Amino acid sequence: MADPKGFLSTDREVAETRPVDERVKDWNEVYVPGSLLPIISKQAGRCMDCGIPFCHNGCPLGNLIPEWNDYAYREDWREASERLHATNNFPEFTGRLCPAPCESACVLGINQPAVTIKNVEVTIIDKAWDAGDVTPQPPERLSGKTVAVIGSGPAGLAAAQQLTRAGHTVAVYERADRIGGLLRYGIPEFKMEKRHINRRIEQMRAEGTKFRTETEIGRDIDAAKLRKRYDAVVIAAGATTSRDLPVPGRELNGVHYAMEYLPLSNKVQEGDLTTSPITAEGKHVVVIGGGDTGADCVGTAHRQGAASVTQLEIMPKPGEERHPGQPWPTFPMLYKVTSAHEEGGERIYSVSTTHFEGDEDGNVQWLHLIEVEFKDGKLEQKPGTERKIPAQLVTLAMGFTGTDQQNGLVEQFGLELDERGNVARDASFATNVPGVFVAGDAGRGQSLIVWAIAEGRSAARGVDRYLAGASELPAPIRPTDRALMV
Repeated sequence: MADPKGFLSTDREVAETRPVDERVKDWNEVYVPGSLLPIISKQAGRCMDCGIPFCHNGCPLGNLIPEWNDYAYREDWREASERLHATNNFPEFTGRLCPAPCESACVLGINQPAVTIKNVEVTIIDKAWDAGDVTPQPPERLSGKTVAVIGSGPAGLAAAQQLTRAGHTVAVYERADRIGGLLRYGIPEFKMEKRHINRRIEQMRAEGTKFRTETEIGRDIDAAKLRKRYDAVVIAAGATTSRDLPVPGRELNGVHYAMEYLPLSNKVQEGDLTTSPITAEGKHVVVIGGGDTGADCVGTAHRQGAASVTQLEIMPKPGEERHPGQPWPTFPMLYKVTSAHEEGGERIYSVSTTHFEGDEDGNVQWLHLIEVEFKDGKLEQKPGTERKIPAQLVTLAMGFTGTDQQNGLVEQFGLELDERGNVARDASFATNVPGVFVAGDAGRGQSLIVWAIAEGRSAARGVDRYLAGASELPAPIRPTDRALMV
């Protein structure tokens, strides 16, 4: 363990963010560079000798959190990085983007603020990159087997890296023009600068992984032909079908899915566009959906110079303390103020959109809403609470309903779907088609980045066993695992 009395003598202290009036003028990450280093060893020392580290179960990857906390406390960054990479291919992604279910499961969190596990994680990996400790790990020998990975999000990248290191020849197919999936075009730059993806891709190239961009399986390449070309296929195409809002006025100009809006701002940051074709500049913006994607839309709208930003959520406002139905060590639904919310805007809970109103040119101008409440488990509207708010740009950030079936991938492979519309798989992540496996949101449904990486690693083990008869690759989870998530 680290400091035996650290949890008694040291208060929780988190990363420092840049001033709001400064950071909304650029797209750099919101945290003060280097602000964690002076405090992080002491923060790691708050990790206590709890006997049973529930943080392991809270993390789908089974991260060895007490071990790398101990190394971080002792400032042995090389060993800390080794233990971190033992379970996680991309800690610089999770350390910035994961909601940290490990912290919700921290034993210290029963009656004190939990250990800042996420901040320790990102400090370790950033130190490792700066010190040159993150190097390619090419296989000692090749197996002669080939694998195609469809999708280059966190699940696809994790599966590809594991399989490459196992000695298989791996090609990753991505329909976008750059590798990274939603990490690249769904996550704003201010949450994770894309240089973190770029250097991981270079590491993977050096290890032997091949990448094919602007190639959509099911459209550009027939899925059945792809299966014949490779010894195995991993589908990690994500759950990219956005949930729609079929109310009057949905067809008006200015009403967009979040994933129509967010990628364009990333395209600007990549230098592909001078300005975004969908911009919040000078407009009253309404974001429908209270989750992380909605918060990304809020932060993006602030940086584009919105006149106002309002975020709507159909559910009641969460509490700031655990609900009795979400006891420790489960992941609770708590009121969360993200960096985007710190930057301004209004959040309205327990409301439902009834319709949109536009001008004579077909542009949205107003959003009509009504308050709602749950009665006997059913959502009911509250009469007399109707009102309208200005809305010249509306983004729909209400989640995703399943993998994209419009490109023919599901049909061409002949894949079976489960009752939720996801690609069905067994305990080894294998689909009904021999040699075809599925990982991440395509099989699990919309979930967290840490689950995607865990699924990619586990699916890689299933593929390795299919190709070689046995596997030494780790398998953090099974498809039915839920860890301590609710």
